[in-house]
Amino acid sequence: MIERQNIVREKNVSSKPRPGQRISSHSLRSFVILKPMLTDNREGIMAKTRSMHIVVGSACLLLAIAFMPLVAAAAELIDLSGKAAAFVTLRSRDNFSSEYRYDVTVRNNSADLFIADSLIIVLDRITNIGGQDRENLTGESLLNRMEIIGQDGTTEDGRPFFRVPQGSGPDLTPNSESLPVTVRIRNRDYVAVFTPSFRVMGQKRDAPKQKSPAAAAAAAAAPNKATTDKLIQLLIKKGLITPQEAQSLSQP
Repeated sequence: MIERQNIVREKNVSSKPRPGQRISSHSLRSFVILKPMLTDNREGIMAKTRSMHIVVGSACLLLAIAFMPLVAAAAELIDLSGKAAAFVTLRSRDNFSSEYRYDVTVRNNSADLFIADSLIIVLDRITNIGGQDRENLTGESLLNRMEIIGQDGTTEDGRPFFRVPQGSGPDLTPNSESLPVTVRIRNRDYVAVFTPSFRVMGQKRDAPKQKSPAAAAAAAAAPNKATTDKLIQLLIKKGLITPQEAQSLSQP
C-alpha cells in the first residue's frame, strides 16, 4: 500500500495537473519547481536554434563576400587573345574516375607587359574527337557535361577560370612563360577523347609616361642647384663672401 502511494505521488509530481484535480501541497511545490525548469530548457533550445541560424547566415555572407571580388576582378580584365596564348599539357589520367589533370602555362607573344597577378585562364570550351563542342543529339555544350575541380571562379558568361601563379617578377614580360596552372577535369560521360581550350585574360601594364624636355631639364638641374646652395652657405660661414654677394650668386 505504501509503495502504491509513492508511485501515485511521483506520477502527480511529474505530470501537469488537470483542471479540477486536487493535488497535495507537496505535489504543488514540486510542479512549481519543475515548470521553470521546463521553460528554461525550451528557451535554451530556442537560443541554440537562433545561434545556429546566425552562424549559418554569417558563413553564407562571408562566402558571398569572398566570391564577389573574384567575379568583379574577372569582369575588369581584358581578353588577351592574339597577345598571350595558353599551352596545355596532359599530365595524368585516372581511368577509374575518368579524371584528367593538365598543366596550363601562359606565354606572352607580344611586346607588352602583362600584370602577373591579374592573369587568368578561362576554360572556353571542350571539343570531342570530331572537333565539335556540343552533343549531336541534345545540342548541349560538352563543357556542361564535365566536372571542373578546383576552379577559382566563373566569368560573367558562366565559364570556369583559374588564376595563373605569379612568378618572381611583377609582370609577364615579352616572350616569357608563366608558371603552370593545374587544371582537373572529370568526364561524367566517359568520352574517350576530348580537348580543353583556354583563353587568357588579364591587364596590360601601362608604359611609363615620357617626361617633357623642360621637366627633364628641371629634374637634372635640381641636384646641381642644391649643391651650389650648399657651397654658398659654406662660403658665408667661412666669411669669404657676404650675404648680399651670396644672394647675387643664387640668382640665375
